[in-house]
Amino acid sequence: MTVHNSKALAPFLETVKKLKAYGEALGVLYWDLRTGAPRKGMDMRSEVIGSLSGDMFKLSTSPELGEWLSELEQPETFGKLSEIERKLVTDTREEYDRSVKIPPKLYEEHVVICSQAESKWEEAKAANDYEGFQPYLEKVIDYTQQFIDLWGPKETRYDTLLDQYEPGMTVKELDKVFGGLREQLVPLAAAIAASKHQPDTSFLRQNYDKQAQKAFSLRILKQMGYDFEAGRLDESTHPFATGLNTGDVRITTRYLEDDVTSALFGTIHEGGHALYEQNIMAELDGTTLSTGTSMGIHESQSRFWENVIGRSKPFWQHNFAALQQQFPGQLDVTLDQFYRGNNVVQPSLIRIEADELTYNLHIIIRYEIEKMIFNEGAKAADLPAIWNDKYKEYLGIEPPTNAEGVLQDVHWSGGAFGYFPSYSLGNMYAAQFADTLERELPNFWELVSTGNLLPIKEWLSERIYKYGKLRTPSELIQNVTGKPLDPQYLVKYLEKKYSEIYKL
Repeated sequence: MTVHNSKALAPFLETVKKLKAYGEALGVLYWDLRTGAPRKGMDMRSEVIGSLSGDMFKLSTSPELGEWLSELEQPETFGKLSEIERKLVTDTREEYDRSVKIPPKLYEEHVVICSQAESKWEEAKAANDYEGFQPYLEKVIDYTQQFIDLWGPKETRYDTLLDQYEPGMTVKELDKVFGGLREQLVPLAAAIAASKHQPDTSFLRQNYDKQAQKAFSLRILKQMGYDFEAGRLDESTHPFATGLNTGDVRITTRYLEDDVTSALFGTIHEGGHALYEQNIMAELDGTTLSTGTSMGIHESQSRFWENVIGRSKPFWQHNFAALQQQFPGQLDVTLDQFYRGNNVVQPSLIRIEADELTYNLHIIIRYEIEKMIFNEGAKAADLPAIWNDKYKEYLGIEPPTNAEGVLQDVHWSGGAFGYFPSYSLGNMYAAQFADTLERELPNFWELVSTGNLLPIKEWLSERIYKYGKLRTPSELIQNVTGKPLDPQYLVKYLEKKYSEIYKL
């Protein structure tokens, strides 16, 4: 850090450090809540989370913090700050100006209801009980609507939410991007459906021992370079990653005993998130910059590792024999059959188990529903029917239960409206990063085929991970690839991959 005379810098940095500490403590509480905390204690735990979140919120909106920011923003002072200090000031100012508009009591109430709603969602999904979950979702939506009013809506109400997950992204831009994707991917999906070369997937649906699945997942995480001294793998209803600090990045997965790869690909996905958080530069430790720069960039890493690497033939050239040994007598198929079976394209109900191509349609459905909620006034009671209608329109299938439909994702219960588009944006970023990586590491696929993934992790660490939140998403994609985000990289990647698999 730069040494200079501003009296505001030391207390400002100390406050940032304290905010980071609050965030880490809350992260542990949330992790515990979703990985096996006793159910009878969940309401009290939600109250504790609400109380601590309220204290954190008051600190982040204190008049003193506003005064320190104003002093540090003075040109003669700001110009003497280091790059990290300047970014901390600008980021904290943006968050301060947004948060200071929310009454602390309202924020604390919102945190409590979201925590309760997440716990209720787990019960509702297991019991297929949307009616029991609906009152909680109604409250979460209502609080979000109040926040939008207090923040001041951007061009549309939903734009206000989008900007928090992918800075600068708008409904106008997403409508254009998603519309273009839909136009190009639907004909590709139709050609695939008409192909006479359909992969066999029957061998994937057997009874696969859960502990053996876990052992193989741990093997792949090690191959990726996941640091087990700085993390752990647990089980949860919905897979997730929690970055508490660079030395403590935890991931979870969900095991299905009738599917040999669902948990594996979920683990690789969350492992991609974890590699990002574990490899942020030490200079950002203890600051609010020690995290991913946006949800879209974060998802680019989970999707890159899960799909570009994990679903590739070179990856399985190295790992298939080991998987067969893990499940003796159960995978009596060729490498090519296994590869094609794990890359089948077909409409499905569950987003996290969807193929790479139709996955984007799952995201577009959620994006359009969220727009309907916040721009058109759709109510929680309407969502199951809207959901089912859109699945029938976009994918030609209709969920038989709400557990397989509107209840399948945890995001809305936690108030994460505006998050879903990040997944498809992540696919786009991932394809563009992969294009550059293949050119800068000419032996890229040879490394994958020999299980030597560490040089790939190091390339990503040097070009993306280490910067944390120091670079914006647009700066990062431009600096790494030399171009702004271009969805055509994703389209070309999908066309090339599936044309080979389906012999189009």
